[in-house]
Amino acid sequence: MPAIHRTAPIPDAHPIAAPGISPGKGAAPWPVAPTPPLMVNPLGSALGVSVGLGLPWGSGTGTSPHLPRLPPSRSEPSGFLSPGRCPADAQPTEAETVVWNQVNAVLEESQGVLAELQSYTGAGQEIREAIQNPGDLRLQERAWSAVCPLVAKLKRFYEFSLRLENALRSLLEALTCPPYPPTQHLEREQALAKQFAEILHFTLSFDELKMTNPAIQNDFSYYRRTISRNRINNLQLDAESEVNNEMANRMSLFYAEATPMLKTLSNATTKFVSENKTLPIEDTTDCLSTMACVCRVMLETPEYRSRFTNTETLLFCMRVMVGVIILYDHVHPVGAFAKTSKIYMKGCIKVLKDQPSTSTEGLLNALRYTTRHLNDDTTSKQIRALLQ
Repeated sequence: MPAIHRTAPIPDAHPIAAPGISPGKGAAPWPVAPTPPLMVNPLGSALGVSVGLGLPWGSGTGTSPHLPRLPPSRSEPSGFLSPGRCPADAQPTEAETVVWNQVNAVLEESQGVLAELQSYTGAGQEIREAIQNPGDLRLQERAWSAVCPLVAKLKRFYEFSLRLENALRSLLEALTCPPYPPTQHLEREQALAKQFAEILHFTLSFDELKMTNPAIQNDFSYYRRTISRNRINNLQLDAESEVNNEMANRMSLFYAEATPMLKTLSNATTKFVSENKTLPIEDTTDCLSTMACVCRVMLETPEYRSRFTNTETLLFCMRVMVGVIILYDHVHPVGAFAKTSKIYMKGCIKVLKDQPSTSTEGLLNALRYTTRHLNDDTTSKQIRALLQ
C-alpha cells in the first residue's frame, strides 16, 4: 500500500461560521449555492460504477480503507470489484432482505420528497400583503390559507427525516456488525452498500435545495407567529391540530439547520457509535472512509471518469463522497482533516474543485460549514486554504 504524504498540521486559520452560529471576528459568511437540478435515482450509482470499472475496493488490502491510485493498465483487478458484480444491479441476499426491504420503502419515498421540495415556491406574496395590512381580515385569511398546506408539507419532510434516520441506523448495524471487518461487509452486502450511498445522495440533494429556498423558514416563522398571536387572543386555529406546539418546536430546530438532513444523519451516526460501546469505533469509521476513497479514486482517475455515462452519476458520486466525509468527521475522535485521518482530504477536495462551481459549491460549503473538525489545530493550513 503506497504511503500518502500530507503537509504537517499548522495551527493558524480564521474560524468559519455556520448559519445560526454567531461568527467570530474574521468569520466568513455562508455563500448561497445555485439551485441544483432535481436528481432522479441514477441506475449507475457511484458504487455501481465503481464495480463496473473494476476499482479494488478492499481487494488485497485487508481491513485498510485506503485505496491506491491505480495505474491505467490495471482496469480489471481480481476480487470483489470485478465487472458483472455491480451493486447498481445487486439483489439482496436472504440475510440482507429484512433490512433491505425496510430501507427500500424509505428510498422509494425519497424521490417524491425531492420533487415536492423542488416545487416549493412558498407564500411570500400573501405573507407580505398580510403583514403590510394588519387590519385587513381578508388578507390575513388569505395568507393563513396559503401557509397551512405548506406547513403540512414541511411536517411531512421532517417526519421523513425520522424514517431516514431509522433506515441509516439499520444499515450501520448491518454493515458494521461482527465478525466481519467493514471492507468484507461492503463486499458481502452489496445491495445494502448501494442503499447507504443512495441515502447520502438524497441527503445532500435535499439540503442543497433547502439552502437555496429561504421561503421555507419564512413560511414556518409566519405560521408560528400567527399561532402565538392567536393563542394570546384565545383563538384556536384548525392547523394546530396537525402541527401541535411540540411538533412545531422540533420542526423549528430541524429547519434552523443549514443542512437539516445531513445534521440528522450525523447525529444518528454519532448516537449509533455511542450506544454500541462494544463495537470498535473503527468498524464504523473504516466503512465510511472506504466509501470515500472509492468515490475519490473514481473521480480523480481519468480512465474511470471517462466511463461515466452522464453528469447525474458524477454528481451522485460527489455527493456520496462528501456525505461519508462529514459523517466520518462527526464520529471519529480526531475527525477527517487530521494527518492521521484515513480519508485523503486533499485529494477529495481537489476533485470537487476540479468540477464546475455550479455543481460543487454546495458540496464544498457542506465541508466548510457542517464538519466538526475543520478548524482544529490538527488541520493543516494547506487543507484550510483549499476550502477558502
